[in-house]
Amino acid sequence: EQFVASGGDLVQPGGSLRLSCAVSGFAFENYEMSWFRQTPGKEREWVASIAAGESRSLYVDDVKGRFTISRDNYKHMVYLQMNDLKPEDTAVYFCNAGWREGVFDTWGQGTQVTVSS
Repeated sequence: EQFVASGGDLVQPGGSLRLSCAVSGFAFENYEMSWFRQTPGKEREWVASIAAGESRSLYVDDVKGRFTISRDNYKHMVYLQMNDLKPEDTAVYFCNAGWREGVFDTWGQGTQVTVSS
């Protein structure tokens, strides 16, 4: 299993970013997918999940109304559109299969999002 996250950047508060995660090594279309984030000294935190059939999604309260998870089952990609970013969104973001928790032990390097003025 391989997860390659990209799209992170330095952005000002109130700005937007779209993260992408390229997935390979398993039957992507059959799995729920999730985004997670981690800051130094803290455990990895679940952010959002999307069902295999794209019809259902769930978000941690902190990002509801600001973040949107989506997926492309043909391209084996999962996305996280992040709007109205706040400094507390600063973290390394990862994707993995699963609903609210990662199924696979492989996490990849993630992508750094920094929200600062």
